[in-house]
Amino acid sequence: MENHKFILADINRHAMRVLISESQIRDRVRELGAQLSHEYAGRPLTILGILTGSIVLLADLIRATNVPLRVALISASSYGGTRTSPGTLSVNNSLVPDLKGRDVVILDDIFDTGHTMVGMNEAVKGFEPASVKSAVLLWKTARSQVNVSPDYYGFKIPNEFVVGYGLDYNDEFRHLPYIGIPDHEDLMAAGRCGTRTS
Repeated sequence: MENHKFILADINRHAMRVLISESQIRDRVRELGAQLSHEYAGRPLTILGILTGSIVLLADLIRATNVPLRVALISASSYGGTRTSPGTLSVNNSLVPDLKGRDVVILDDIFDTGHTMVGMNEAVKGFEPASVKSAVLLWKTARSQVNVSPDYYGFKIPNEFVVGYGLDYNDEFRHLPYIGIPDHEDLMAAGRCGTRTS
């Protein structure tokens, strides 16, 4: 336990490079909430959050909307442990409620290669929703390997490995209120105390 505390101290020892500030995220999430509220007014909306990276965004986004909606969760992972690039997609839809006839917005933290969102879209269509759209906080445009784009996004970002606001490395850094770019020291410290899971 003492060693774990020292490692956590290492992670927070120096300021990480901030790519997107807390206030920028807050303002953009409010804008996205207003956009969803306008477009889905009077419609049966379900926001389907992909575990685990979307949970911070999900909590803030639903409070930024002013229309009735349902919240659901689905598990999908293309990262693991100390990986910093996506691997094989694994989907678990056992937590998904009835979506038949509902408008669904699939919510994720980041659109990287796009394979996760494409796989999720196909999985959700099996539930016979009225419509399916995608929303992400971050979009790495240079990394896309698919011919689709997120329907809603917060920020386009460069090809950097990022953490914070739900995004992790080895299950660390999710708590950060901003989007940061960890350096080698950050990753080494996190690698000793922990898994990127989404």
